[in-house]
Amino acid sequence: MTEPQVFDYPGVEAALRERRVEWELDPTIDRVRDLVDLLGSPQHAYPVIHVAGTNGKTTTARMIETLLRARGLRTGLMTSPELRSIRERIAIDGEPISEEAFVEAYQEIAPYVEMIDDKHGVRLSFFEVVTAMAYAAFADAPVDVAVVEVGMGGVWDATNVADGAVAVLTPIGLDHTRHLGDTIEEIAAEKAGIIKDGAIVVMAQQPLDAAEVLLRRAAESRAQVAREGIEFGVVERELAFGGQLLAIKGLHGVYDEIFLPLFGDHQARNAACALAAVEAFAGGAPTAGEANLDAVTRGAAPEPFDSGEGGEGRLDPRLVRAGLAGVSSPGRLEIVRTGPTVLLDVSHNPAGMDATVHTLTEDFGFTRLIAVVAAAGDKDITGMLEHLEPVVDELVVTRNSSPRSMPPEELGELAEGIFGLDRVHVVPRLDDAIDQAIGLAEETGEYQGAGVVITGSVVTAGDARVMLRVDER
Repeated sequence: MTEPQVFDYPGVEAALRERRVEWELDPTIDRVRDLVDLLGSPQHAYPVIHVAGTNGKTTTARMIETLLRARGLRTGLMTSPELRSIRERIAIDGEPISEEAFVEAYQEIAPYVEMIDDKHGVRLSFFEVVTAMAYAAFADAPVDVAVVEVGMGGVWDATNVADGAVAVLTPIGLDHTRHLGDTIEEIAAEKAGIIKDGAIVVMAQQPLDAAEVLLRRAAESRAQVAREGIEFGVVERELAFGGQLLAIKGLHGVYDEIFLPLFGDHQARNAACALAAVEAFAGGAPTAGEANLDAVTRGAAPEPFDSGEGGEGRLDPRLVRAGLAGVSSPGRLEIVRTGPTVLLDVSHNPAGMDATVHTLTEDFGFTRLIAVVAAAGDKDITGMLEHLEPVVDELVVTRNSSPRSMPPEELGELAEGIFGLDRVHVVPRLDDAIDQAIGLAEETGEYQGAGVVITGSVVTAGDARVMLRVDER
């Protein structure tokens, strides 16, 4: 089928949206590999820092990109999904590419997309085409380094046509089980696919079952490994106005007096991973080498090794402080209103919701909290609601704009089994649900202690940003 000619941004977006959606995973990268081959393998024109995991990928990728830019490097950043505009997925030097540049990137690869569609008899997916657009746009810029977040998994993810010089593995948990497997080991094996021969692996603290899989893959790939809690990690953390103040042990020294304008212990740990990844990119990381492989084979913990101090990987602490102080991560417990406080949060699985609840408890201390939840029907909604229940006074369930969103009545039935009938409100529309939640929070008149958290999905947070006109302020 001939690809229609498109000359404007709405036309390009419509053409992309007509393709197979990204959550319908087809376990092959043959099509996208053939596509980038036709494009001259743009993903090999610059070094790549590849980020995979279950939670914290986007924020960690943003932190890495910000730190790299603080060092004077021209950066490319690919993240997914978007909160509002599809252009958010492809950023150069910290800014989403313009509508004109997005159209140009699509038109440059469109003839080759059509050739691959015809060759394989299966059309490239939305995510595969956007991935190729990103890699081509980064080469055209050109960028000094690209930070690339996987879409789902790792082994079969379209982004995995690139060979990451640094592979970052954020915490792994149960999510996308229909596609990636229903055990931690299976999911970890999929995500370990981004670890390439000779790479440097920066690994967040993991469940033991996941850690064993990741370390085995790293050892088999002769990759260097840096592990949170051993080679790097958060040394000190205290709450500060508008965020938190950190001291982080990096791979090549300790960096203190770091202000991070994000809330939660999980964000501090994301910052530690990001800092280690940039250090590793700048000067390399210590390696466990054969000791790791032997230890994993024996079922034992890897042999400890000294990360050392100083070295060419040591970053300028002033640039680290400036970079992390400028980090933003929209939709990650993002304050969009005060009196009462309204937070947007993209948590969409139990592990993510657990981190959200911990932060709400430790860093905010609301005396009255109302939650608005809309979530995809294929997620573990029960697990998310069970984490929310102890800290939420009343719950408003609704739906978002995604066709995957669970119908409010069905979501309400699930919620009533956890919260009880009197604490659950079913509202068909998200805008009405937000209004009702704010009204419920205001009932006590204690605006300083009342809060609303809107959560359950990236789509929910993105829809709420539009409804609350966040980007217009």
